[in-house]
Order: sequence, then structure tokens, then C-alpha cells
Amino acid sequence: MGEKIIIAIDGFSSTGKSTIAKLLAKKYNYIYVDTGAMYRAVTLFAKQNNFVGKDFLDKKGLVSSLKEISLSFQFNIELGFAEMFLNGKNVEKEIRTLEVSQLVSKVAAVSEVRKKLVAEQKIMGEDSGIVMDGRDIGTVVFPNAELKLFMTASADKRATRRYKELIDRGDKVDFKDILFNVEERDRIDSTREDSPLVKADDAIEFDNSDMGIKEQFDRICALVDRRIV
Repeated sequence: MGEKIIIAIDGFSSTGKSTIAKLLAKKYNYIYVDTGAMYRAVTLFAKQNNFVGKDFLDKKGLVSSLKEISLSFQFNIELGFAEMFLNGKNVEKEIRTLEVSQLVSKVAAVSEVRKKLVAEQKIMGEDSGIVMDGRDIGTVVFPNAELKLFMTASADKRATRRYKELIDRGDKVDFKDILFNVEERDRIDSTREDSPLVKADDAIEFDNSDMGIKEQFDRICALVDRRIV
């Protein structure tokens, strides 16, 4: 196998970016970084400290408290992937709730939050051999990544996937709420002033509305292989 590269995966929420990224990291023995988990962890911190809610955002309070936030990934051998830790506590389950999903785009739009996390993400990718997914990986974090993917799918398909995921986990949710959340996150992510969700000029757009995981994985592996020979 050739030299290790940086694989940047951007795209809309619930397009399966993390699932594909984890599979790629395992196949190529790369480091996987779930940037969405980082923003979710900051959102959880903000919610716990009453800096954000459904109808408010205390931006000043959140920004002044960013220095109190310590994020880290710790690999779980049993699960086969790294879990998110916030100030030393495993918050992997807490950050995946619909409540956090409904607030994360609001927190992620804060420039100071993005600046803090982007700086940490850049350090993580200094040695290449990394798969990172998020909203601005190919445009801001790693503009020189050797492979950039932009994942997309219809809002209805994405909401259906997210609904099934939460139901299978035992959460009580309504499909209409999930669909609204998906569409609202699209709107906020695409219109924020700082690093809006856009496809990098040299990214490969990947619409997986009608693709299963195996077909997506096989197609993307072919793209990776062409870049590391």
C-alpha cells in the first residue's frame, strides 16, 4: 500500500458520513475523527450550563467558557471505534439524542467554537493517514486533502435513516420531528456566516439516496485505492 493520505468527508446531516468513515479507517488502518461528535460534545456542555436551548443562545457565556472544555477520543476495543469524552467523561450516548441534534447547528455556527475545534482537528491530521468527516473538512480543515467527498441524499431518506436509528436504540421519537430537524439543520449549516456547508470545488459529490452501505463503501474504496497506489 502506498503513502497514507487524508480523506475528507463532508456533507449534509444523516448521510452516513460517520459510518463510511469508520469503515474506511478500519480497512486502511487510518485514524478516524468524528468532528460531528466534537460539536455535539460542545453542545452538550452548552446545554448543561444553560448556554443554549430551543429558543435561546447565550453566545457570550458559551464563548467565555470554551477554555473549560476538554475533548478527547478514546478507542473502545469492544465497539471497534473511538468514543467521545467531554472533560474526562464518556458522553457518546448523551450526544446522540434528538435534543442535542436540535441544538448542535446553533452552537456550531458560533465562530469561536469553530475556531477552537478546527485548530484541534488540524493538529490531529498533521501526520496524514486520517479519515475525518464533518461539514467543512475539505474546505477549511484540510483544503489540501488528497481525497474529498461530499455526501448528499434526499431529506426524506435521511430522516428515515435517522428515525430508524433512534427507534432501534429505544428512543421515543416522531418522524415529523426528525424530518423537521434534518431540514432545519440543512438550512442553518448552509447559511451560517462562518464556514457554511458547501461542496469544495475539487470534492466528489456522492448521492447515496438509493445506495446501501456496501455499494457506497465499494465505490469509495475504489476512489481511495486510486490515490494511494
